[in-house]
Amino acid sequence: MTSGTAQTDEREQHPVTALRGVGDALAKVLARLGVTQVQDLLFLLPQRYEDRTRIVPMGELVPGSSAVVEGEIQLAEVAFRRRRQLLVRLSDGSGFITLRFFHFSSQQQQALARGIRLRCFGEVRRGPLGLEIVHPEYRQVRAAETVDGNSLTPVYPATEGLTQGRLRQLVKLALAELRPPTGAVRDWLPSQALAGLAENGGALPTLREALEFVHHPDVDADQQLLFEGRHPAQRRLAFEELLAHQLSLRLRKLKAGSEAASPLTDAAGLSARLIQSLPFKLTSAQARACDEVDHDLSAGQPMLRLVQGDVGSGKTVVAAAAAARAAGSGAQVALMAPTELLAEQHWRNFDTWFKAVGLPVALLTGSQPARSRRSARAAIASGEIQIVIGTHALFQDGINFTNLALIIVDEQHRFGVQQRLTLQEKGQAAGRVPHQLIMTATPIPRTLAMTAYADLDISVIDELPPGRTPVKTVVLSEQRRHEVVERIHHACREGRQAYWVCPLIEESEELEYQAAEETRDQLAEALPHLNVGLVHGRQPAAQKEATMADFKANHIQLLVATTVIEVGVDVPNATVMVIENAERMGLAQLHQLRGRVGRGAAASMCVLLYRAPLSQLARARLNAIRETSDGFEIARRDLDLRGPGEMLGTRQTGLAQLRVADLLRDQDLLPAVQRAAALILERYPDSIAPLTARWIGAGERYGRVG
Repeated sequence: MTSGTAQTDEREQHPVTALRGVGDALAKVLARLGVTQVQDLLFLLPQRYEDRTRIVPMGELVPGSSAVVEGEIQLAEVAFRRRRQLLVRLSDGSGFITLRFFHFSSQQQQALARGIRLRCFGEVRRGPLGLEIVHPEYRQVRAAETVDGNSLTPVYPATEGLTQGRLRQLVKLALAELRPPTGAVRDWLPSQALAGLAENGGALPTLREALEFVHHPDVDADQQLLFEGRHPAQRRLAFEELLAHQLSLRLRKLKAGSEAASPLTDAAGLSARLIQSLPFKLTSAQARACDEVDHDLSAGQPMLRLVQGDVGSGKTVVAAAAAARAAGSGAQVALMAPTELLAEQHWRNFDTWFKAVGLPVALLTGSQPARSRRSARAAIASGEIQIVIGTHALFQDGINFTNLALIIVDEQHRFGVQQRLTLQEKGQAAGRVPHQLIMTATPIPRTLAMTAYADLDISVIDELPPGRTPVKTVVLSEQRRHEVVERIHHACREGRQAYWVCPLIEESEELEYQAAEETRDQLAEALPHLNVGLVHGRQPAAQKEATMADFKANHIQLLVATTVIEVGVDVPNATVMVIENAERMGLAQLHQLRGRVGRGAAASMCVLLYRAPLSQLARARLNAIRETSDGFEIARRDLDLRGPGEMLGTRQTGLAQLRVADLLRDQDLLPAVQRAAALILERYPDSIAPLTARWIGAGERYGRVG
């Protein structure tokens, strides 16, 4: 391992204000990018690169391309065309281009005077005055000034109040600050960790070499490898980043193993009684998952288990059996769902199942009447209620448990990790922490699971309950909408029901979606003999619940809905699912929606209506959903098409975004990452904290378990 001096360690951990020109105000802006120390600037990696090594004559400019241009200002004026704007005409003798600024200061206007020579970069587009660049990067130059033709230009993550040019200057300062002999970036990886990871016939570059390259790549470097993220320098950094995340997750799992939890032995035999009272028999996959959960719950260490299975595979029953085991041990259970509709669905199922064993189940959501909420909170605080189901309302102030020993989180990727940790902390008492059971209906490919969920044990329910019928999926242009309406008419005449899903609630001028309310009116007019209902996220909980109850009782034959029904709704009599604007949805979401039908013995159909023209990505998604109903195959294709960040929901929630690594592209590194993690945990534990701080930072506390 490369060792650094104490002085070196201090230099790389200096606050960013130690750099020339960085005051408190700029430090606050940088903090929004996670930059608080000097070394953080080095690991703020470029998102992409631009080739600015050649000045393009204005007469050769092509609309749609990004280019460096240089010329003399011929004219600068403020125009008032719907909005105030600054127009600057630049010429180089071969042609001219207009620079257009919508946001500008008086000082900027004065500096852009006739006769000034500028060098600009931006995207060229057609405008009302010919070719133009809107808000270009620019600087004043002398006529004889040469172009830096040695390296490509990095483009960094942006934040308000910080230009790309200023960021590049700061990264240069940080690199200079930490160059030998006065400084260095400490490499925390032992040499054995990188053994065997050769690239293009040679060893991976050192950390120093990799950082220098990614911030200033040579113009003659293999640009295809660079743009694909496969250059050896990027691979060296990707390996370290994946390793930091793996270590963080393994540490969390080790920490959980060292914590104490209440063993849930179910002396009352409530779990067995619940399963025996069900009107159906568990599948072998459900029984296996229940056994795995029971084994974890009976131990004195907290369970951290993910139950994953396809739509309709019966994960909720596994959760109910776990809840019964906790209640049978005299403890409390909290089940948290991401939406009120899903929480209400879970509550209805649990309430029905637990009535058979004489146990009440409480529901707690934000839109409940105040009196109902107060009553539920008092019953929870007193221990009178052992099982409570709710949304984010469960972890708000004023909700107190007497003995919360099991937390169940459904569709866990929809929650921010801080929310889950807050709920977990409500159950910490007397040196014990709650068990955690996490459910997801998004099947996760093994490659992704072994990295993203390294801190969890995983149970897979890979078998559908008997009686489920395959769903026929068809893809149709919206021009054949009338045929779909006729198909619904036919199904409902035979006593069946149908869903019609629309993405928006109201008309939108920006997006050409069919809004749910308009669609409901149109379908009610086209099918006057049917009762057409409407459910969406903005309705009060009582109204949604009443509509869903009417639909389940077949008082409503056709339910028009937004994607609020994506998860949790179970109406076996519904046999037709129509999804409007299906080309705009992701594969996992389409698969979830399709899973709302095919829950009974009758043949079912899912119709994907699209609006032409289809993009290549949309066509690939629709083909995939039509070709297979296997959730794991859908997940694999979704990973290929969208990437792991979107698939796991981390764009909206708390799992830290990977900066340079890509779980799909770099999956060949994962075996070496796991070996290196085991080596460092065993022999180099002092490297763990600086590695995780470097790549994950303060967000490490909010890792994904919760």
